[in-house]
Amino acid sequence: MKKWFAVIGDPIAQSKSPEMHNAWYEEANVDATYIPIHVKPEHLQQAVASFKLLGTSGWNVTIPHKQAIIPFLDELDELAEKMGAVNTVVRTAEGKLKGYNTDGPGFVKSLEHVIGTTKREAPVLLIGAGGAARGIAFALQLTGYTNITIANRTVEKAQQIIDELHAGQAVSMQEAEQSLANYEIFIQTTPAGMTTGDFALPFSLEKFPAGAIAADIVYNPLMTPFLQAAEQKGATIVNGLGMFVHQGAIAYQHWLGHYPNTNAMIARLTAQLGGNYVNR
Repeated sequence: MKKWFAVIGDPIAQSKSPEMHNAWYEEANVDATYIPIHVKPEHLQQAVASFKLLGTSGWNVTIPHKQAIIPFLDELDELAEKMGAVNTVVRTAEGKLKGYNTDGPGFVKSLEHVIGTTKREAPVLLIGAGGAARGIAFALQLTGYTNITIANRTVEKAQQIIDELHAGQAVSMQEAEQSLANYEIFIQTTPAGMTTGDFALPFSLEKFPAGAIAADIVYNPLMTPFLQAAEQKGATIVNGLGMFVHQGAIAYQHWLGHYPNTNAMIARLTAQLGGNYVNR
């Protein structure tokens, strides 16, 4: 029997997830399809009930439903529970709906695809304290990263995440800017990645250390102002496309039991976005 999967959100037309997952199904000869479904917030509960009734094997969840969907699920995995947000739902063999969050683990996969697994004790500066930063912080810690600092304009928000991690420290953007030389891995999660002009960087990179690793979770543009400035300082660059692909690949693995070809997908989407795929 043909399996079907979906992504729900409001809006949803811009999602590249259907293209990505359907290409993976074709590549692996999986008899399945993946469709985008526009779900308004007021219809979320009905949508979940409909998915269960119609026999979907699972679906992805995007804005604005990642928190709101939780009361309609039967159980959560550890990371989704810590984050209070779900981006992947699996229908178990028993027919229950289990929520996962693959965003943070997807970022860590994309980071280690470029830099390997030998940097887990390196000092990390996580820039921003929103939902994405929170998920990445938890995923980094679960993977074994032991030295995390979170910088945010409102230090209290960064401190909230640090308190939940029971490790690390929170600093202001100004404090981070003055101590850039203390870090080896920089992860930019603020909306600055999508802006230009005076607000294109979270802070000045004048003191950015040569040879550091710079990552941004934004993938359109592929080279954000933060990554461009860091590259000029000699940094190894990790753009946000890998996070998008790997979060989808982890969801795919939850549903179908094997990991798809992420290298080919990153290359394909990079070409669509007008860049060149280089594993660096």
